[in-house]
Amino acid sequence: MAEIAGLNEIRKKYRMTADYHTHTVYSRVGPYYHGKGEVADNVSAAAMLGLKEIAITDHGPSDIYGLRMRHFDRIRADVDAAALLHPEMSVLLGIEADLKNTSNGLDITCEEAARFDIVNAGYHISVPGCRAPQSIISTRIGAPAGSLEKLRAFNTGLALRALYSNNIRVLTHPGDKGPFDMRELCRACEETGTWMEISSRHTHMTVSELKISFDYDVRYVISSDAHKPSQVGMYETGLKRALEAGVPLDRIVNIVEVE
Repeated sequence: MAEIAGLNEIRKKYRMTADYHTHTVYSRVGPYYHGKGEVADNVSAAAMLGLKEIAITDHGPSDIYGLRMRHFDRIRADVDAAALLHPEMSVLLGIEADLKNTSNGLDITCEEAARFDIVNAGYHISVPGCRAPQSIISTRIGAPAGSLEKLRAFNTGLALRALYSNNIRVLTHPGDKGPFDMRELCRACEETGTWMEISSRHTHMTVSELKISFDYDVRYVISSDAHKPSQVGMYETGLKRALEAGVPLDRIVNIVEVE
């Protein structure tokens, strides 16, 4: 693919078919809503854009603003109701589980994961701005204090445990919020068939990380990581980065050329 210079040109040449990473008001802590829209709002926004599929993927329960499993039946009802209003589109109930130091590498059990239509997984640090000292970061995720390389090895181990222990559809913003061995992540995603996210909200995967991934048979997904309905379906910045890296279009599962 030729490099595309501007976002307007990208919109003219390419379109998104599905958005597998969106948040709603079920991502909240107390009165603070991390996500700003209802499930129905996200689904309606996706329908207006002509998307064929959308996933509602609020944060895992270990996040201070994560979905609590006691609310599962309520969010399932909301997803089912929205799907009835938009039969032209597939509406999936998912979760963006956290990578954690647990037996399966996630903050939900395998039994809980099986209740969702789609499970994404990502690395998150529940500290302001995600820029706390390494000692605090290590404590929050259960990692021993040590050097940056030790933290990289620990983080990578968490991700590998999660990828091999669960049926994860998307590894969200890999490389973001902490150090990882990108080659090990790519190898695991190749072996498990997990899609690697090129985020339109975050800067990862970066161009350099994408070029590393070319050594592996992995597929990519462009995601909005929408935190309000107006952000659903955003793909331009993620796709621009993919084009700059030279990612072949046939390896991106939810982007097609405009006919």
